[in-house]
Amino acid sequence: MVRGSALIAGLALAGGLATAAPAVAADQAKLTAPALTGPYDVGTTDLHLVDPSRADPWKPDRRRELMVTVTYPADRSADGPRAPWLTPGVSGVIDQTLAAEDYLGLPVGSIDWASAKRRAETGVPVAHGAPKPVALFSPGFGGPRETYTAIVDDLASRGYVVVSLSHTYESAAVEFPGGRLETAVPPGEGPEFMKKALDARVADSRFVLDRLSDITRGRNPDAENRPLPRGLGRSLDLSRVGAYGHSYGGFTAGETMVHDRRVDAGINLDGAMATAFGYPPGSAYVPGEVTKRGLDRPFLLMGTEGVDENGKPLEHTHRHPEFDRSWADFWANQRGWKRDLLLRGGSTHMAYSDLRSWCRNSVRESRRRSVKPSSARSIPVVRWPRSGTTSARSSICTSAAGTGTCSTVSRRGIRTSISSTDRTRVKAPFPRLSRGKGAFT
Repeated sequence: MVRGSALIAGLALAGGLATAAPAVAADQAKLTAPALTGPYDVGTTDLHLVDPSRADPWKPDRRRELMVTVTYPADRSADGPRAPWLTPGVSGVIDQTLAAEDYLGLPVGSIDWASAKRRAETGVPVAHGAPKPVALFSPGFGGPRETYTAIVDDLASRGYVVVSLSHTYESAAVEFPGGRLETAVPPGEGPEFMKKALDARVADSRFVLDRLSDITRGRNPDAENRPLPRGLGRSLDLSRVGAYGHSYGGFTAGETMVHDRRVDAGINLDGAMATAFGYPPGSAYVPGEVTKRGLDRPFLLMGTEGVDENGKPLEHTHRHPEFDRSWADFWANQRGWKRDLLLRGGSTHMAYSDLRSWCRNSVRESRRRSVKPSSARSIPVVRWPRSGTTSARSSICTSAAGTGTCSTVSRRGIRTSISSTDRTRVKAPFPRLSRGKGAFT
């Protein structure tokens, strides 16, 4: 099995190489963000947060610092420039990582990362009206928060303030104000390393909640004291907080709920809830606290399809403990509301990320331009599902404009909506985009 540390190893290597500007292809492929599906326009701002009370777990001589993106329903009467998808430093890391044969296998500079824009706008006021529920988002292991803008921006368009985190020194790259780029530390092995990362993630999430509380009191927590969007403080309803994440970020959401009762509901998008996964059968298994104890608050599992190394179809649900024992254990121990949704139609682990929703057509075009026919690798076939599947009447899965959306209502009226903008059938279900064995992080 390809472990999460293998994924971050490639990302960390690219981070170390990113000091040199990548070569630019003569005819670069362009990227287009998927359309929003909610009724609101969307605004966004970045915060540089420093925790003076906490030493960084990866670099103890430094105080812990984070980059956080706040994405919110915006005032329709205001216009601002669309936010860039990636900062220059992060785009350099991603460009070199995805050029590897185990990822997209494209020449460096084939894709025009610099011109890509999110649907969210910068410098625009928050929408008028009642305060909005808040959702914390945590990316997959080693993943920059910037590579999940589709499911962040879309959720904000449906009336949520979404706060997405990059976990410094675990994330492949985090770019701070002034262009300072901090890349991942060398990856470790085993459950001890993964537990260290999980503990850092939970502490990061709780610290961010503290800083959001400061904003509601009229304080600006940004380290550079950059202006906040007008109306941001009044828009945050911290009595309604959810947490969601992809892969290890989904595990982070559940584990944060164990330690912080401010989080009312959670969603795990296709992530094992263990620091050692127990897959293939017979390998080490170390479940998380949320797995062993369950929760007394609502939690949603959302899995995908895939195949194992022998080509056998796999479904990531609690009904298949031979594939992911942690979901079966959590399901048995969960005391609060629970649902387990399976996205059918060729869904894969990375369907939740921008690497699917943004890059699909651009990768095809880049390969057409740059790869000789004799050496071209197969390109995934896109298959759009009619809908997601669930046996729960209280959950609704629809498909509109090519976007599969699952919504469910939790206690206290919190409606969670997650949209996955691509369902691509590929040989490998997990982090590597077109081949390789499975992993959950």
